[in-house]
Parts: sequence; C-alpha cells; structure tokens
Amino acid sequence: MDTEQSNQRAADVEKAAASSQLTQLATDKAPTTGGHDVDPMANRVEDGVEYQSMTWWQAGMVMVAETISLGILSLPQAMSTVGAVPGLILLLFFGAFASYSGLVIGQFKLQHPHVHSMGCAGQVLFGKWGGIVIGCAQFLFYIFVMGSHILTFAICMNTITGHGACTIVWMMLGTALSLVCTLPRTLKHLSYFSMASFVSIIGAVMVTMVAVGISKPAMQAAKLSGGGGDGALSFRLWPSDDVTFVQGFLAVSNIVFAYAGHPAFFTFISELKNPRDFPKALAFLQISDISMYVIAAIVIYYFAGDSVASPALNSAKPVVAKVAWGVAIPTIIVAGVVNGHVGVKYLYVRCLRDRDDDLMHQKTWRSRAIWIGMATLSWLAAWFIAEVVPVFNDMLGITSALFASWFTFGLSGIFWFSMNFERREIWYHVRSRGSWSWKKTILLLVNLVLIAMACILCVVGLYASISSIKEHGATKKPFSCSA
Repeated sequence: MDTEQSNQRAADVEKAAASSQLTQLATDKAPTTGGHDVDPMANRVEDGVEYQSMTWWQAGMVMVAETISLGILSLPQAMSTVGAVPGLILLLFFGAFASYSGLVIGQFKLQHPHVHSMGCAGQVLFGKWGGIVIGCAQFLFYIFVMGSHILTFAICMNTITGHGACTIVWMMLGTALSLVCTLPRTLKHLSYFSMASFVSIIGAVMVTMVAVGISKPAMQAAKLSGGGGDGALSFRLWPSDDVTFVQGFLAVSNIVFAYAGHPAFFTFISELKNPRDFPKALAFLQISDISMYVIAAIVIYYFAGDSVASPALNSAKPVVAKVAWGVAIPTIIVAGVVNGHVGVKYLYVRCLRDRDDDLMHQKTWRSRAIWIGMATLSWLAAWFIAEVVPVFNDMLGITSALFASWFTFGLSGIFWFSMNFERREIWYHVRSRGSWSWKKTILLLVNLVLIAMACILCVVGLYASISSIKEHGATKKPFSCSA
C-alpha cells in the first residue's frame, strides 16, 4: 500500500513538473494573458465543479452537435448554385483545410495551457486589446448563431403545426428551451444531449434523402417544363450561365459556414480529461461531417435538382417535410445550446478566472446565479436580435464572413507562425532553425494559404452579403407573426 502511495505521489509530482514546463514554454514564446498561467478549468477547490471531465468521444459528440446542424441543411442548394463537380471539390477542399486548422488549434492549446477561448489566444498573439477585440468578435458571432437557431426552431414549429401559433410565441419557446438546456455548467452534461442531436440530424437527413429519392422533384420539374421526365435536366455538373458572382460566393460561404465549429475548440479542449486526446475527437468530427455533407448534398441535389430548397428538409413533400422537421428538433435545440454554452462560458471565465476564491468552480448559489444570469441575458440578446433585425439572415452572412473565415482558417495560420517564429528586434526568425525541414516548408505554404483564404472569404463574403441585402431588402418585419 505504501509503495502504491509513493508511486502515486511520484506520478503527481511528474505531472505537475510537466505542466510547469508547458507553462514556462508558453510564457517564453509569447506574452501571457494577464498573468494567467494555467488552464482556468483546472479545479482548485475541494469538491468543486469538475470541468475537465470529458473523454475524447464525449468531446467528439459535442463537436459534432455544434458543427453538423444548420449547415448541412443549406448544402444541397449551395451545390445547385455552383454545380455538382465544383460543389464536391469545395466540400472536400474546405473539409481538409478545416481538419488541419483544427489540429493547429490543438497544438497551440498544448503550448499555451492557459488559453481557453479565441479571445485568450488573441491576447497571446496581439496583446490585451487584441484579446478584447477577438473575444468580443467571438461572443458576437455566437449571439448571431444562437439567434439563428431560435429562428430555425420557429420555422420548424410553423412547418409542423401549419402556423398554429404566432412566430413570436415559437421563438420565445425556443429561447426558453435553449436556456434551460444551457443551465449545466460542464460540457460533459451537454455530451449526453449531443448524442440525441447526432441521431436527430442523421435521422432528419435520411428521411429527406429517402423522400426526395421516392418523389424525385427534379423529374417532376422536368416533366412540367417539357423535358420528357429526364431528371438530369435540372442536375448540373457545372454552374448555369445565369448564376451571378454574388450568388456563387454566397453558396461558397454556406459551405465554409458548415465547417465553422472552430471558435469553440479551445473550450472543448479545456474540458477534456486529457487535452492530448483532442486529435481523436477532431478526427471523429471531421470524418463525420465531411462524409455526411458529401452524401447529403449530392443525393438530395440529384433527386431535387434546381428546385432544392434551403433548408433542404423542405424539398420533401409537405407531410414528409413535417416528419423531417420533427426529427430535426433535437439537433436544432442542442446545436444552439452548445454554441450558447461556449459563448456564456467565455463571459463566465473572463469575469471570474482572476478571483482568489475560484468562484467559478464552487457549487454555491452565488456561482450558479452568476452562470444563470449570464446565460439568461445571452439568450435574451440572441432572441431580441433575431426578432428585431429585418435582414437577420443576411446579417448572419456578414458575421460569418467577418468572423467564421478567420476563426476557421486565418487565425490557425497565425497560430502556426507564432509557434514556429519569434520576433527579434524588427524582424521574425525561426524559433529552432536546426529543426527546420522540407516538411516545415510545406506547412509554411499551407498556413499562408489558410491566411490568404481567410482574407478572401472575409472581404469577398462581406461584399456578397451586403450586395444581397441591397438586392433583397428586408425579409421580415420586427416582431412579426409571420415566419
């Protein structure tokens, strides 16, 4: 027994020493975040909240729930805009780069254990104000994503009930359900909801694919247009001549948005039992989303053709569409909840991590009240914006262009450069010149591509979204009972 205790003490000492070395490495290579040198999720209170409790597969489930939801429903229409071949290439291209950029985030987190959010990472890269700007951008992005899920829930209920109640009522109900599900303070609790979300989105997509495969809307459209019933008339390998630049790039933006789960990755890693297991969770996510995106986009577009709707669930016949929407309810709620949880967690950690009493880990009424208050205000803000902004969907496109492009691709490229280069006087130099190889040269080019992609997606996506607002104007009135 004494030998076992001695071995355990030795293991604890070794673990603490390794953590200290990682922290020292982080502080040597970049400025720290206001003196924070440890992961804020690490428990320092006896019998406190255990945030670092997820296994890799639980983290993978949460990541799938956060990423694969609304995005997949717009991909068939995006493919109908750009054509099947370019659409498939774009799905695989952005999927591959999203996989690599996620891996870089995991490496950056291991080198900087104190980083808990994109805001923390921004402070490591750009100092105090850089952290504030990027943190605010991350939180604003989540508010719009939360609002999007509230609005989608209202559309879902209107479809199922045939507008059985005012849209405002459905949006308030969606907000209330989301708030209740956000109340647990640990992501491990959400991992159980995420399993239901995973089954839900697979079920909804399967129902839609089977339904359009049986009804063949593309063939029906071809018959009505005098095409003799050949469904291929409305299934194009390449974009049609009348597709405008704005339409094409908005379709590309929808594909990018489908992979935009990266802003939450730092938070997910912080709540893993072993942060080094993150690549397993990332592989689970990327294999799941790339395969589902490709299959759903091609199959639904092939059978629905140019008449494919967005969300794709509406491509099925009315009765089947109601069934598909009903199956999709868990993923609509849970995906919004995961995003909302990460947004609230950013505020919670930022406000409480410096306290000597480690309030954020306590199981007291005060710590719970702060969490509930922040969650309530965040969901009310998301509901209010979704209700008031008449061009909410286009505003979501603007926030995606401004933020998702950088969170998913650009910042990861900058993370890689910060880990491999250091500033000396007025120029940057390789941190360890002796370890440079041809592989590092390839990675340098890959990360330059990531940054260039973010610049292009940000600037051109912003232009396309603003042009869409000018073209279509307001799509709904504030506090309207119509969908």
